[in-house]
Amino acid sequence: MLQLGLRLHDAENLPMEGLLPIVREKGYTCVHLALSKAMKEYPCGPSALTPGYAHYLKHLFEQNQMDVAVLGNYLNLAHPDQEVIRASLEKYYAHIRFASLLGCGMVGTETGAPNPEYKYCPECRTDAALSTFIKNIKPVVRCAEQFGVILALEPVARHIVWNPRRARTVLDEIGSPNLQILFDPVNMLDLDNVDRREEVFAEAMELLGRDIAMVHFKDYIRVPEGHGLKAVGAGTGEMDYTSIMRFIKQEKPFIYATLENTVPENAAWCGARMKTFYDEA
Repeated sequence: MLQLGLRLHDAENLPMEGLLPIVREKGYTCVHLALSKAMKEYPCGPSALTPGYAHYLKHLFEQNQMDVAVLGNYLNLAHPDQEVIRASLEKYYAHIRFASLLGCGMVGTETGAPNPEYKYCPECRTDAALSTFIKNIKPVVRCAEQFGVILALEPVARHIVWNPRRARTVLDEIGSPNLQILFDPVNMLDLDNVDRREEVFAEAMELLGRDIAMVHFKDYIRVPEGHGLKAVGAGTGEMDYTSIMRFIKQEKPFIYATLENTVPENAAWCGARMKTFYDEA
């Protein structure tokens, strides 16, 4: 079985106390929680993330028979301004500490870009950008080790860690069991590889499979703007989940798998669709 969840800021715009029963009713048992997006009525800076706050949320999720699968903190660890990096590191440390108190095993992050805009540029694929990212993520991993939390790294086609080989390099260079992979298959796709997506997925599962700690589910459609792919709710686009579901079924019992890019109107349908795909795999 897989444990299916929802990215909480895709759900209804309600206070957490009223929101969790609705998400649970839709069939979800866990969430991807980004405090700055899902808890907008409260501060979420490092000084606000106290044990009391963590335990309040922990009890609230327990009352609704739900888990926080991952605490999101998607800050750019390749930002060129060292003061921004320093502030980002403090936020990572605070989120890792908070996750340990919350009973959440993972803090999730992507891999950034070497510019303030956090946008794709050709320099994303350079060795220099990769070296900068590895240097800046090392102290975050060390903090995760101290608190017994996994830092879950999400490769993205238009970020610095843009393919499975690059992700394997990061894992091997840092060499910590507390750095693992948050596998979002659609995030590994771009117009230049989408037509060979099964090759991309197969390489990811071969090179990264033993380190995959969590999965994201979403879908995509082709559009003329941007980089040519638009993320949409799982099961509503062109994605084929067969190989992913087989991998999960064979290798990752009870893994957390959270949906992204749903809207309140299709969240229950998308979740049921993923359950069907899993059952049929």
